[in-house]
Amino acid sequence: MTHSYWQEDQTEPAPSIRDEVVDVLFSLKCRALPVDHAEALAHALLGAAPWIGEEDCCGIHSVHVAGSQNGWQRPEADADQPLILSRRTKLGIRVPKKRVADLRAALEHRDFDIAGHVLHLESAKERLLSRETTLFSRYVCHPQPKPGRDSTHDSESDFLDWAAAALAELDIKIRKALCGKSVKVRYSGGWLPTRGLMLADLGLEESLRLQQQGLGPHRELGCGLFIPHKGIEAVGPTKGSG
Repeated sequence: MTHSYWQEDQTEPAPSIRDEVVDVLFSLKCRALPVDHAEALAHALLGAAPWIGEEDCCGIHSVHVAGSQNGWQRPEADADQPLILSRRTKLGIRVPKKRVADLRAALEHRDFDIAGHVLHLESAKERLLSRETTLFSRYVCHPQPKPGRDSTHDSESDFLDWAAAALAELDIKIRKALCGKSVKVRYSGGWLPTRGLMLADLGLEESLRLQQQGLGPHRELGCGLFIPHKGIEAVGPTKGSG
């Protein structure tokens, strides 16, 4: 059974909005990438801009391709089938606004070897973080499995309890949340267990804070980075493995 936190809508005070963190979207030339490309991508980009891994608000979005909403299913992480990229595919990196020029200088118009695939990054543009109050992260890493248990076997309720506590430290209150299925992310020769997480009815200030600070470890692998979602009604609970 899928577990959820759910509270009815409440009026939120008007936020004070600050655009201190942005997504930088690079156009790219690359025919294909492995599905489990996150660690290879992080290694390549951190080699050119090591400060990405040193600042808390930075993160590297895993590459996802259009078409997954039209019947095409993303292969499992350990499958041989690659991701086939199109000219519309972008690479997103979340950085402080003050670091955008440094990022572009380090990465624009360069080739990178991603697990044997040549990735050429072209020009980049800034995009402000979303003002949507329903956010989704494809991969959130639970850093604190219960003693004596492999985190792969943590239940959805364990994960949501941890998420609620971690969000409370960011002064973010869970009102509506859905836990997604377990997803494996390759890491240092093994597999890092993660779960998807969607949060709805956030305050605008909370939404921006969550996007800026993320949740949990391994932002360089795309974990804990939140993006806007169309709405909680369009998704429904996702069956988990817990």
